[in-house]
Amino acid sequence: MWVVRRIGVAFVLVWIVASIVFLAIRMVPGDPAEIMLSQGGVSPDAAIIAELRDQLGLEKSIWVQYRDSMRGMLKGDLGVSLTDQASVARQVFTRLPRTLELIGFAALFSVLFGVPLGLLAALRRGGWLDRVVMALSGLSLAVPVFVVGTLLVLVVAQWLEWLPAGGYTPLARDPARHFAQMVMPALTIASSLAPVLLSMTRASVIDVITRDHVRTARAKGASPPRVVLRHVLRNALMPVVTVLALHLGTLLGGTVLVEYVFNYPGLSGLLVDSVNARDYPMVQGVVLVISVLFVALNLAMDLIYGVLDPRVRRA
Repeated sequence: MWVVRRIGVAFVLVWIVASIVFLAIRMVPGDPAEIMLSQGGVSPDAAIIAELRDQLGLEKSIWVQYRDSMRGMLKGDLGVSLTDQASVARQVFTRLPRTLELIGFAALFSVLFGVPLGLLAALRRGGWLDRVVMALSGLSLAVPVFVVGTLLVLVVAQWLEWLPAGGYTPLARDPARHFAQMVMPALTIASSLAPVLLSMTRASVIDVITRDHVRTARAKGASPPRVVLRHVLRNALMPVVTVLALHLGTLLGGTVLVEYVFNYPGLSGLLVDSVNARDYPMVQGVVLVISVLFVALNLAMDLIYGVLDPRVRRA
């Protein structure tokens, strides 16, 4: 019953998000038909605009458009783009793997930097290493991601010429260039996530290191590395994994500036272009997929917690 209730709440959340996006995008000033016909500085005739609006189904009442949109989503049909009549689902699911791959690399870099540095800071609590690491962490959080991305392009790509400045190359075409183009955008995203993991790792390790089982392991003569790796870090990683999972959901909708800086053709770039063109079905499709992934990730975490801790199921 608890699982059914959680799944029901997840479906309601997705429906609410889809409804809000449907109404919000239509409140943005600008007529899609007029925008499409005004490309190149042309001033279209009102009759032509009205004819195109009728062809696109924009002359229907808001209620009819909402009903048709929700019915299509329930059937898995996200509609067609207003700008080029292409399938929304095809374009969304073509770009989605690129964004997921970028987020995956960012998460990997965040773990590789954040967890070891957080562990070192906790083990040297109050020392110079702890102060330096926490200062760098605070600085990284304070600098916006688009500034980090711009600096990486300027220094790494233009001055040092170590990596390409941006773009995207399919993995099958050129694996080396594909991964080279992935490094700087992933590092840029990681600059905001790694400090969070660092702080959480530090706090969790400091908490675990004072517990009885750690003192017992030391009293039995276990070596310091064994105590840290087996008894401290292993137990301290659970809250870190939780924070990482929650932030991955947030990153799904937070890569807009990074994809723009590095000219990366991911899902966020498609969303921005669609909003500018007032492409209602495309905006709804992108946001729906992002919201479904976000809700599914949180639902998975709820279910895992329910398995690990029976008290959660009674909440």
